[in-house]
Amino acid sequence: MRPTIIVEDLSVAYGDKLALEDVSFKMLEPGFLSVVGPNGSGKTTLLKALLGIIKPIAGYVEVLGYKVPTERYKLRKHVGYVPQRERVDPSKPVLVKDVVLMGRIALRGWGHPLLEADYRAAMDALKAVQMEDFWDEPYAHLSGGQQQRVLIARALAVNPQLLLLDEPLSGVDAVTQEVILRALKAKADEGVLLIMVVHDLNPVVELSNYVMLLNRRVVAFGKVWEVLSEQLLSDAFNRRVSIAKTDGKLIISGFDHHA
Repeated sequence: MRPTIIVEDLSVAYGDKLALEDVSFKMLEPGFLSVVGPNGSGKTTLLKALLGIIKPIAGYVEVLGYKVPTERYKLRKHVGYVPQRERVDPSKPVLVKDVVLMGRIALRGWGHPLLEADYRAAMDALKAVQMEDFWDEPYAHLSGGQQQRVLIARALAVNPQLLLLDEPLSGVDAVTQEVILRALKAKADEGVLLIMVVHDLNPVVELSNYVMLLNRRVVAFGKVWEVLSEQLLSDAFNRRVSIAKTDGKLIISGFDHHA
């Protein structure tokens, strides 16, 4: 089977400062990968390197059979991407449907008319995050959590093979968090590969097949039970991180919640 993602000796720099150094990992099959590490550890940079948004100074990246960054435009048609929270000018009359349909426009190509199938895909994506009743509502009028659901719907609307999400649970309430995780689990169950940057592993431990501990370098990568040790977590965060089991669930404490 062709590996879904191959990253070998990836290094990325901003000016003379290394953001990622000799990062290597492979995803041989669809699954749910959670990437966690302290502030400034290169988590967002890793997602951008996988998309080809930034060019590495060294290394090899192949995603869904496409070489990145040279074939990034071909790749993007198969990827849903949710960056860290976007801001929309409240003076612009952008409706919820407009935001979600942006994903379909990017898929079709600019200048191509949207079809009925595009509108159905957009509505189905909104239903997945329980926002279908807001189709004609101004996006700027939504709460932060509702806006985040709409941005996730935009990524889902392209029917991606790969979903990249950068801290989608940050700053949202418990209800929104539950809705988002349910929608993502449904996609993972359909065979979509998910890579999600998180600042706290606790909400996603049970959903994750794989975990990467990142601190500019890969501290650990593998199945959840292989990676979640107090020693490896403490090595990644440069501080003591503890793991306790309560009611059969792992509770991890000691994360920097501003990471």
